[in-house]
Amino acid sequence: MGIGEKLGKVFRIDRDGSTARASLTMTTLGLSVGADGEKLAGSVQASGGEARKTRALPSVLTMGARGDGMPKATPANLRNFAETPVARKAINTIKDRIACMGWRVQPRAGRQLDAEMEQRIAAVTEMLESPNPDDSFRSLAEQVLEDVIVGGFGAIEICKENDGMELWPVDGATIKIRPDWDGKQGSPRYVQQTGAWGAAGQVSLNDEELSYIRLNPRTHTPFGLGRLEVAFETVHAFLGAHRYAGRLASNSVVQYALWLNDVTPAQHERLIRWWQDEIEGTGRVPILSAEQKPEVLRFGGGTDADLRLQWQEFLMRIIADAFDLPAVFLGLENDVNRSTAAELTDMAFQQAIVPTARLFAEHLTRDVMAKGMGYRDIEFVFTGLDTTNELEQAQLQEILIRSGVLTVEEVRRMRGLNPKS
Repeated sequence: MGIGEKLGKVFRIDRDGSTARASLTMTTLGLSVGADGEKLAGSVQASGGEARKTRALPSVLTMGARGDGMPKATPANLRNFAETPVARKAINTIKDRIACMGWRVQPRAGRQLDAEMEQRIAAVTEMLESPNPDDSFRSLAEQVLEDVIVGGFGAIEICKENDGMELWPVDGATIKIRPDWDGKQGSPRYVQQTGAWGAAGQVSLNDEELSYIRLNPRTHTPFGLGRLEVAFETVHAFLGAHRYAGRLASNSVVQYALWLNDVTPAQHERLIRWWQDEIEGTGRVPILSAEQKPEVLRFGGGTDADLRLQWQEFLMRIIADAFDLPAVFLGLENDVNRSTAAELTDMAFQQAIVPTARLFAEHLTRDVMAKGMGYRDIEFVFTGLDTTNELEQAQLQEILIRSGVLTVEEVRRMRGLNPKS
């Protein structure tokens, strides 16, 4: 049966407008149709009992055959590029700033802090400070944020135990997303491809067991879009230009030739052998005796323009744009002065660091606290996202206290200080 016949059988509609009943499993398309024919990929039952009308990821049906999961493409190439100097500088500028931020667990908006909530906040804070026996919060955040920035596929495994909970960083590139998830927390939604043979090569994970963080989510694909993924072609072009300039500067690329008039082929071969055997690589001064002086033909101008430095600088600016950073953060400081440096720093903070930090915090709040622990009245927040200047932040908090918006105890809690006795 061809793919067209299979699609026709799945989507055949009867006179009543309902999907025709069929018993068919389309593993090639990642669709699961039960005996009643009513279940298709992406159909999620609403809380009120009414099924969703729109179809999730409709482009999956028109992109050819797929397995039961949709893998993320080229993670190895992305991670190789992430180890190059320019890309690493851009990644660390975002990742290290977020991982070093202060954070706290606080009541959600409109919720009153009571003794029971304080106990829950203390328990969650203690768990996040040491999420597993191997990691601190910073080491966990650095690993997950690395995958988020590089490929848009950060992942955290949520392990529930009788005496608590553990969070483990997971290689997001090994996670596949099941298109037949029914929308329930206890149902399988993800599959990890471990690389082992047989059944051990696929680890099924429920929705509540994994926090999958997507950067730049889109409707036509279940995967995110990492910043390095956006700059992939530009980084490739920059590496090519950089390697060429390195070979040119180290004289491994010939930039000139010798023109000799009235030389027989035998004399030509003899001159080449003499140069290679006696002169090249020895540092000796070559002495030539000929009726006519040899002419030197240069292939380049012999200046820094041959290194294509302006082209490399242009590519670095494009890479900075892909990471939502000003070019000054990649070392291009020619057009930066004291009046513009502060503005560029604030721009980088608001465009690159704040959105990524809020995305990470929202997943910790929703997936770890709400789904994993059942605490829907508290949230995880990073401190210091409102401004990069400590003095401005202190002045803002002082204004809020004088205006009656915040109390002293609330400000002390925001700054991680113990309440007054």
